[in-house]
Amino acid sequence: MTRYPVPLSGTDNTLMWADEAAIEDAARTQLRNVASLPWTHGLRVMPDVHYGKGATVGSVIAMEQAVAPAAVGVDIGCGMTAVRTNLRPDQLPDDLGQLRRGIERGVPVGFGGHRDEPRILGKRADLRERFERAMAGFEGLRARDLTKAAASGQATQKAVTQTGSLGGGNHFIELCAGDDDRVWVTLHSGSRGTGNQLAQVHMEAAQRLPHNADLPDRDLAVFLAGSPEMDAYLHDLWWAQGYALLNRDVMLATITDELEHRLPGIAFDEPIRCHHNYVAVETYDDTELVVTRKGAIRAGLGDLGVIPGSMGTGSYIVRGLGNPASYQSASHGAGRRMSRNAARRQFTADDLAAQTQGIECRKDSGVVDEIPAAYKDINEVIAAQRDLVDVVARLQTLLCVKG
Repeated sequence: MTRYPVPLSGTDNTLMWADEAAIEDAARTQLRNVASLPWTHGLRVMPDVHYGKGATVGSVIAMEQAVAPAAVGVDIGCGMTAVRTNLRPDQLPDDLGQLRRGIERGVPVGFGGHRDEPRILGKRADLRERFERAMAGFEGLRARDLTKAAASGQATQKAVTQTGSLGGGNHFIELCAGDDDRVWVTLHSGSRGTGNQLAQVHMEAAQRLPHNADLPDRDLAVFLAGSPEMDAYLHDLWWAQGYALLNRDVMLATITDELEHRLPGIAFDEPIRCHHNYVAVETYDDTELVVTRKGAIRAGLGDLGVIPGSMGTGSYIVRGLGNPASYQSASHGAGRRMSRNAARRQFTADDLAAQTQGIECRKDSGVVDEIPAAYKDINEVIAAQRDLVDVVARLQTLLCVKG
């Protein structure tokens, strides 16, 4: 077995927890382009690496005095939450269909949102206070007045109604059986349409700046420290990362409220929370760096995190080892091994049903692109980063809600 990390050929600032030969050509090109930027202090590549829009998924980019908004991507603050319950898996009902339908009634999925504010805010004063602070901050976003939706008032309404909503794609809500003989709740989502809109505005602004004219890839356009453009982007980014966390917390409260109604006596531990599309200012090599984790989690010493696989394989709960070689990072999931279009061409709804046998979930053509076979082996991904995280618990999916 390969001993990681290994360098990326043709670079002098990149270390990988992945085999170069197994990375698709387009992703290797993206990585080399990022590594070659004059602002890139270092690049770290996680075992779930694959091609992504803007920048490679599964990469950790440490820049000096600069940030690339497309490297963060359009789902600013996307991440995971996991909560352990006091129930054993054998205490769940045999038919989980009613539980899934109850969760889906409370949490809008796909492009949907609530009709107005999420109903759970009426029960949770702490979430109500955070929601009101977030909406007050929304009015001061630097990108807000640059969009048509903002001028019409639609942007404000979307930020309100999509709070506490799941979205689509690889976002999910799951009930899992842990190897600790406990039932776990896990969920994966981000900053929804609002974060997407903010990101698009700032990415376009970066591409218009003169210092980005000769880049090998226009998606790698950066803002420079001390500029009004970078100040504006970071202002909006911090808000969007907070909004994404609020979104997950509102969903979690909605889900636990539903479970308390359906499963009397259930209780919940403190949530484990982690972003995996985000920016943080951190110090390495005695240098203050702007660290972008694009499909990667922070794995500082003792940090708890969640690394999911697919809708058929469950997730891992991990504890960071604080390895400075990876900029204290680890993978954000299994990572795709084929594109969504390729998965739709190769697999059918019958294949999906076979690969998710025994799991309460959608099994129709609308989510075939999320079929487990479209993802890398989560066990191999975890094994490749033994020097980055310790495994706390292995979770197996019992119920999965998809958009």
